[in-house]
Amino acid sequence: MIDENEIVSYIKELVTIPSPSGYTEEAIAYVAAFMKRNHVSYQLTNKGALLATIQGKDQNRHRLLTAHVDTLGAMVKEIKPNGRLKLAMIGGFRWNSVEGEYCTIHTTEGKAYTGTILIHQTSVHVYKNAGEVKRDEEAIEVRIDEVVKSQAETEALGISVGDFVSFEPRVEVTESGFIKSRHLDDKASVGILLHIMERIQTGAISLSHTTHFLISNNEEIGYGGNSNIPAEVVEYIAVDMGAIGDGQATDEYSVSICAKDSSGPYHYKLRQHLVSLAKAHAIDYRVDIYPYYGSDASAAIRAGHDIVHGLIGPGIDASHAFERTHTSSLKHTAHLLAHYLQSDLVI
Repeated sequence: MIDENEIVSYIKELVTIPSPSGYTEEAIAYVAAFMKRNHVSYQLTNKGALLATIQGKDQNRHRLLTAHVDTLGAMVKEIKPNGRLKLAMIGGFRWNSVEGEYCTIHTTEGKAYTGTILIHQTSVHVYKNAGEVKRDEEAIEVRIDEVVKSQAETEALGISVGDFVSFEPRVEVTESGFIKSRHLDDKASVGILLHIMERIQTGAISLSHTTHFLISNNEEIGYGGNSNIPAEVVEYIAVDMGAIGDGQATDEYSVSICAKDSSGPYHYKLRQHLVSLAKAHAIDYRVDIYPYYGSDASAAIRAGHDIVHGLIGPGIDASHAFERTHTSSLKHTAHLLAHYLQSDLVI
């Protein structure tokens, strides 16, 4: 029913599409093209997200699954006198996690220039205390791969304050089954949902209830999936990464089921239902608490929607930095979603 290799193919294509929050049109267009090929009805929201709908047996009480294509990134904050760029963050990460990374500057005129994110005092042959410099917006800069030596020369390229900056994903799939790349949060989950929809359209998965698939585009800044929820929706599951670290149950090989994050507990009966499905179908799972985390499902609850909400996803190591997961985690997450979509509602 599930082919993790097909999921990986979608992920590899998705992560190479630049889509920091606020600059997601190309990624949404990729998803829209998928919907057209697979004859899935969809609409674009005013905020630029995509809402697809597939009819199920029960057309009165609906489900909604969401994953987000927006990623971490940056924006040009200032052009320095030497022609290099200061950055402002988009999303929550640490500057040290992008130090040394290749990047692309996307100008408002549609041009793209590559560069490297560095601290100003990078050269250890010049700066004795380079390793002790605090990594912050004052120290971090972009070295542009163009012959520029002044602010005026950089501006002549068409680069200006407010231009988006995307990070090179460096996607790689190993023979041992790992997929490592930036932006697995949350394009790994988007790849899973696309594969699920493909299987629904081929008849391999039958929906017990009409189901909506919201591909959101503002999750990293806190409000991707809290609007455009059809009134018939009863259950809402955010499919997003499981956080790995000390004290966490989540790993790279299973599906993570979130019991609680910084927003509070997720719906208890829905969590029980997901665990029961995992046990019944020999799906490897972990129940976990994510201490510094919020999802589109919790954003929807905060916005006042009267829904049952849950959060599951593949375990992602080094989240918001040098991310990695394993194909087995993708497989178990997809299997749990497939069985969930064929089950009854919890209320």
